[in-house]
Amino acid sequence: MRDRPEPPEPLGATTVDAHTHLDACGCETAADVAAAMDRASAVGVTRAVTIADDLSAARWAVQAAHWDPRVVAAVALHPTRTAAVTDDEFAEIERLAADPRVVAVGETGLDYYWDYSPPEAQQASFRRHIDLAKRLGKPLMIHDRDAHSDVLRILREEGAPETVIFHCFSGDAEMARVCSDAGYVLSFAGPVTFRNAKPLRAAASVPPDDLLLVETDAPFLTPHPHRGRANEPYCLPWTVRGLAELRGVPADRLAEITERNAERVFRLGELPSAAPDTTSAVSDPRSA
Repeated sequence: MRDRPEPPEPLGATTVDAHTHLDACGCETAADVAAAMDRASAVGVTRAVTIADDLSAARWAVQAAHWDPRVVAAVALHPTRTAAVTDDEFAEIERLAADPRVVAVGETGLDYYWDYSPPEAQQASFRRHIDLAKRLGKPLMIHDRDAHSDVLRILREEGAPETVIFHCFSGDAEMARVCSDAGYVLSFAGPVTFRNAKPLRAAASVPPDDLLLVETDAPFLTPHPHRGRANEPYCLPWTVRGLAELRGVPADRLAEITERNAERVFRLGELPSAAPDTTSAVSDPRSA
């Protein structure tokens, strides 16, 4: 396992990690989740949305959201996992997504970089997830890799849910303008701090304040200056500071903006308290 960097200087204001994968960060138990969130809270990252990309991860994410009040979940089938999805599997995703501590349907979308699932299967799954988000009245969290035009086309064809989040936004300034004009929320991750990501860095100043989130996508995409090392929610301040610099605002101001947006987008103030979950997860949440 890659080593974790030393913690960054704490932010002067709190914020929310809008997209992380606590299970892939090595968390298995409630104690693991609490320890990861303690590390994050110590630097100002007081809440996190842990994301599922397959069925076993979805079971675990829902359980984790009931273990710790600082954690909520999003569940879906990642586009690379859609080559062969049964109706029973999708029915379980629907049941898990209805849990009151699941705040979004995601991550879903299209990924034309990896060759794990044919585009036709990805697009069919994406349409089902769009419908699910609309039926549940929850935000749709999109994974979009090398598929901008098809993602936007399918959103138009299906009719976008009230709230759409482009996680780890990867487009250029023009894509950011199109998304902003549509009212889509753009969530920026570690790559916005990479000096060679010039089109993405140009896009960072485009969305208005109310359409902005920050995330780690941990354990992936560790921000500069620790690119290539292990990522975790406590690493978010580096992205906050990098994005703030690009937008010409103080880092603490950006933290406040993105926290307020996360509270609105995910309706964090309306959530039931975290409590042991006896309905959504099985005794071994990773079991088939």
